[in-house]
Amino acid sequence: METQKIKIAVVVLNWNGKAWLEKFLPTLVKYSQEATVFVADNASNDDSVFFVKNNLPSVKIILNPTNGGYAKGYNDALRQIDAEYFVLINSDIEVTEGWISPIIDLMDSDKKIAACQPKLLDYNNRNTFEYAGASGGFIDNLGYPFCRGRIFDDIEIDKGQYNDVIEVFWATGACLFVRASYFNEIGSLDEDFFAHQEEIDLCWRLKNKGYKIMVQPKSVVYHVGGGTLNAGSPFKTYLNFRNNLFMLFKNSPTSTLFTIIPSRLVLDGVAALTFLNKDKGLQHVLAIAKAHFIFYFEIPKLIAKRQKIKQKNNLVGKVDYSILLKNKIKGIKEFSEL
Repeated sequence: METQKIKIAVVVLNWNGKAWLEKFLPTLVKYSQEATVFVADNASNDDSVFFVKNNLPSVKIILNPTNGGYAKGYNDALRQIDAEYFVLINSDIEVTEGWISPIIDLMDSDKKIAACQPKLLDYNNRNTFEYAGASGGFIDNLGYPFCRGRIFDDIEIDKGQYNDVIEVFWATGACLFVRASYFNEIGSLDEDFFAHQEEIDLCWRLKNKGYKIMVQPKSVVYHVGGGTLNAGSPFKTYLNFRNNLFMLFKNSPTSTLFTIIPSRLVLDGVAALTFLNKDKGLQHVLAIAKAHFIFYFEIPKLIAKRQKIKQKNNLVGKVDYSILLKNKIKGIKEFSEL
């Protein structure tokens, strides 16, 4: 595919998501006039590509030969696009009028901004923050991610309490604006993650480079969530636990690395026990055990990745307390109470 120099490339990664494309892609095209819209298809077999070609001819299509997940799917597609900004957006998101310009204006104003996200609200509960990113992501001292508007499974009503533009630790991969030159500089998404938390790893590597990650709540999108893997999937559990360990090992400063990993071994074991009361409980326990075994097996490879990163302390958005302790023991359920 011939490359073209454009300012903003909005890229929807699709795998058998024809229903989502039918529902949300027309609105995305309508409200993205200042951008070029792409669908990057991960070898779907559900007529997704046929639908786009025949109904939305302005959308450019990139055909990936295999389903390499979120990370490889985007990496393969973005290598074929020459743009100043990449916008990685899930197919199960409804955008709103004017969703692009507040973020691009912010990023244009400060070259240190590498990535930014909009405010993410729940498509089905429209005054409620959405789990995957809410109003900007943070991470605690043991590597647990949380958001302004969401701590673990406690999700807040949006009352405008997080409408300020601030620097955060990570921006959601559900709708991620990233400066293409910086994305390429740090080596793009880590394809070993396949899916889940690869955007946090990407943002952590960008912050280790000295760049900023922001949230611009003037831009609002609505996310369904669970469009590819639902919350009850043991495979999703496996990916989340494994990828979190991958990310911690790669990016944590040496001064904290050798306390974080043993602590997580214990805490992940406790988490596994809590899954026993849930549907497919044993499958989730085995998924967590597998995540740890694969992590230990991959340590030599992770060491090689770690050596390419200059890990930094005192990064904005990385807090020095345990969100697990504050939420589960102290009962704090809202970000504003922290």
